Amino acid sequence: MKKTSLTESKLTSVQNTKSETVDKLIIAAQEAVRAALREHKRVGNHVAVWKDGKVVLIPPEQIEA
Repeated sequence: MKKTSLTESKLTSVQNTKSETVDKLIIAAQEAVRAALREHKRVGNHVAVWKDGKVVLIPPEQIEA
């Protein structure tokens, strides 16, 4: 069995905590985008996206949220 030092253990703990935090941030950002898309669709606003090197406006009836 490999012995790990206290420093290695702390480092692993910090890395796991950072990973969990990043995962939570990504989920929160995805939820915020979905909410913004639903709101744009609800009020009838277009959404601007970048596609094939150009800005494209998506009409509210085509927004998938």
